[in-house]
Amino acid sequence: MAKPHTWHLLSMPIARGDTEGLDLLLAGGGLANGLIALRLKRIRPDLKVAVVEAAERLGGSHTWSFFQTDLTSAQLGWVEPLIAHRWPGYAVRFPEGDRRLSTPYCSVTAASFDSIVRTAVSGRLRLNAPIREVGADSVVLETGERISAKAVIDGRGPIAAPDLALGFQKFVGLEVRLDAPHGMTEPLLMDATVDQAGGYRFLYVLPFDADTVLIEDTRYTDGPDLDHGALEAGVVAYARDRGWRIAEVLRREHGVLPVALAGDVDAHLKRMGPAAQSGLRACLFHPTTGYSLPDAVRLADLLATISWRSGEDLADHIRRYAIGVWRSRRFYRLLDRLLFRGAAPPQRFKVMERFYGLPQPLIERFYAARSTTADKMRILIGRPPFPIIDALPCLIER
Repeated sequence: MAKPHTWHLLSMPIARGDTEGLDLLLAGGGLANGLIALRLKRIRPDLKVAVVEAAERLGGSHTWSFFQTDLTSAQLGWVEPLIAHRWPGYAVRFPEGDRRLSTPYCSVTAASFDSIVRTAVSGRLRLNAPIREVGADSVVLETGERISAKAVIDGRGPIAAPDLALGFQKFVGLEVRLDAPHGMTEPLLMDATVDQAGGYRFLYVLPFDADTVLIEDTRYTDGPDLDHGALEAGVVAYARDRGWRIAEVLRREHGVLPVALAGDVDAHLKRMGPAAQSGLRACLFHPTTGYSLPDAVRLADLLATISWRSGEDLADHIRRYAIGVWRSRRFYRLLDRLLFRGAAPPQRFKVMERFYGLPQPLIERFYAARSTTADKMRILIGRPPFPIIDALPCLIER
C-alpha cells in the first residue's frame, strides 16, 4: 500500500455476440452491482450477465468497510477475496474516554474490487460508457447505442429522494504515506475529541501498513453540501496534531451518505423508474451508519436464489424485498431522528458517546441491523443526553 494503486484504464467493449440473449444487464459498476455480478458468476454461471459503467474503472475511488459480525460465515466466505485489509479490533475516542472493541473490522479497497469483479465479468464489461436512459429491459448509452437484456438493475448510486427525510454523513479522505511509522495497529473508527464544527464530527483512521493511513474527516449534518476544501484541511490538521508529517498523498476519496430519518419507501422506489434498483437507490443501507456492503451482500445472495421472467418481474422482487428491509428498521430511523432533531448539533457526539458505553455484543448487533427487543430497550432506557421534551416530537415517523 506504500505506492499509489494502478488500474487498467482501457475500455473493454462488449462484443455484439455477447450482448445477445443477456439475462441481466447491470447499469453501473459500483459496489452493489459488482457484488451481484460476482455472486451470480459463482452460483449461477448459466446466466449471461453484463456490466455497463460510465467511469474508466469499477468501484470508483472508494474504500468500503464492515464489521466481520455484519455477515454470516457463508457470506464472509465469498466476500473474502475482496478484503484487502483486516484487523482484530478497533477503537473509538470521545471526550469522556477511549474504548477498544475486539470486533474484527475489514476493508475492501477500490483496487481489490476492480480487479476481482473485472475478472468475473470479463468479456461482458463496458467502461467509459455513460448511460442516458435506463429501462426495465434495456439501457441507452449517451452515444445512442441500445443494449437489451431480459432484465436491468440500476445501481448508479443515490439521487435526489424527495419521498425520504434524510440527514447526511459527509466525508473527505486522504490516503497518505507518512515520513515515519504511525504506530497504529488497529483502526480508530471515531475520534470525536476534535472540534465538532457545529454538528457531529469525527476523524476516521485506517492503518494500511507501517507508514500508510487513510484519514477521513466525517461530519453528520442536516444538508448534503460537501465543502471539500474544509474537510481536506481538517484531515491535514488532524495529521499534524497527531505529530504525523505527510510525505505523499496517494489517493483522495469523498462521499455523501444518506442517514434515514423517515419516508415513504414505496413512493421512492416507484419514482426511481421501471428498472430494478440496487444499493443506495434501493434504500439498502444501514439507516444510521450509511454502511452499504452488508446489504449489498444480502441482495446478491437473494438474486442468486431467484429467477425472473422479465425486467418488471425482477423489479417487483427487489422492490418487495427493499420495502421489507425498510420497514424492519423503524427503530434505527427513530434513533436517527433523536440524533438529528432531538440533540442540538454541537451536542450530537454525546449520543454516540453514550452508545459506545453499551456492551460489545449489543453494539455488534446494532451495526449488523439485527438489534433484539432487549437491545432496543437498553439503548433507549436511561437519561438521554438532551432534554426529554426535545425527544417527544421524534417518536412519530413522518
